Amino acid sequence: MTQGQQVDPMLSVRGVWKAFDGHPVLRGIDLDVGASEVVTLIGASGSGKSTLLRCVNGLETVDAGQILLDGSIDVTDPSTNLDQVRRRVGIVFQSFNLFPHMSVIDNVMLAPRKVLGHSVEVAREDGMRLLKQFGLADKAGEYPDRLSGGQSQRVAIVRALAMRPELMLFDEITSALDPMLVGEVLDAVRALSRDGLTIVMATHEMAFAREVSSRVCYLHGGVVLESGDPSTFFDQPVHEQTKMFLKRINAPR
Repeated sequence: MTQGQQVDPMLSVRGVWKAFDGHPVLRGIDLDVGASEVVTLIGASGSGKSTLLRCVNGLETVDAGQILLDGSIDVTDPSTNLDQVRRRVGIVFQSFNLFPHMSVIDNVMLAPRKVLGHSVEVAREDGMRLLKQFGLADKAGEYPDRLSGGQSQRVAIVRALAMRPELMLFDEITSALDPMLVGEVLDAVRALSRDGLTIVMATHEMAFAREVSSRVCYLHGGVVLESGDPSTFFDQPVHEQTKMFLKRINAPR
């Protein structure tokens, strides 16, 4: 790269609008995410965090605006092959969505075999390496109903990683878990951030957002109302709405 040359963000969201039944949820979202960044989306329920993530992955269409990967692949273009997008962009939801009739290792191997065309041997080797990395190697032969919520969510993360994505989206992945199990899932995301994986995540875990984020974005009224590095965002918020949200979410329960 020559001096002064600009590098396209890994993800670029430009003026994205999305409405459901005539009710706008996203009202012109703008967001850039660079390689190896961890960008955290926070905001009240209904602020559009999940909708934005689903639009990035092509699971929802947009009404207006553009979503670009590496400055070249337009997720919002109807002619774009979304299977190609989803090979590069993984997503994990709060519900685990594991196939109950398949063992853990078979859940992990399925997409690499069917989508990437990997052999059983290669898919199994990669899958076992990932399961070991996340402390789940001894669960490879188990079925999902034998796993705890934290284990199931870590398997869901491993299953997404088995596709070797360049960008990972996490949508409130701890919200369905017992508080005692949240830590093990956050540890898994923490390890991925240390490894330099590009991550966009929606979360209510403010302490975790402060610790791992490159940037925190507060969604309100369908736009990114305020964003900044974690220390500035949490310690010196500018907008009154941001201050009110942080005060409310940090209030003793």
